[in-house]
Amino acid sequence: MKKIPVSFASLLTAAVVGVLLLLPSNLRADKDREDDEDSMIQVGFAIAPVKLDLEGKNRALVGRGSYIVNAQGGCNDCHTCPTYKPGHSPFPPPIGNNGDGRFNDAGHMAGGVPFALPPPFGTIHSPNLTPDEHGNPEGSTFEEFVTTMRTGTDPEDRHRTLVVMPWPTFRFMTDRDLRAVYEYLRAIPPAEPGVCFAPGQ
Repeated sequence: MKKIPVSFASLLTAAVVGVLLLLPSNLRADKDREDDEDSMIQVGFAIAPVKLDLEGKNRALVGRGSYIVNAQGGCNDCHTCPTYKPGHSPFPPPIGNNGDGRFNDAGHMAGGVPFALPPPFGTIHSPNLTPDEHGNPEGSTFEEFVTTMRTGTDPEDRHRTLVVMPWPTFRFMTDRDLRAVYEYLRAIPPAEPGVCFAPGQ
């Protein structure tokens, strides 16, 4: 069998051609990711029910955080009372009114939603996640927020586990997504809890 001599130049050419063949698909994938990210940010700003304070904040993270909170996480259901602006519930009667599903801007993420649990818990209320006087959501630093989201421990008492919040699912969120949620919560206005009543009250 006759050996075909392979020169360094031909090996180099083959390697360069291989890289060039892979490059367009990688560039397309990167472009798709950028388009998805831009779309999430735009939708996040479009659906935010309150005026956002962007001063000193990462605009892209705020938009992404709004998308996660308002389009994916269902956070309004437990942290805004009532969830939808009066007359805007998207549900058909008798539950709602076939409205446009606009989230309530009054008390957005301010908590106060009651949950009637069996003993020994009784009725508990969702916490206010709006910024405190230092601009920290629920008074938590980012590190404390991550601990709550990853472990489900109450930020006011780390020996107590949150029994209503779906932290067992949220704990798998990426650090970047948690940072985006935190940045969004920093950007919403401080608010007092809405008026909600537990069933039977």
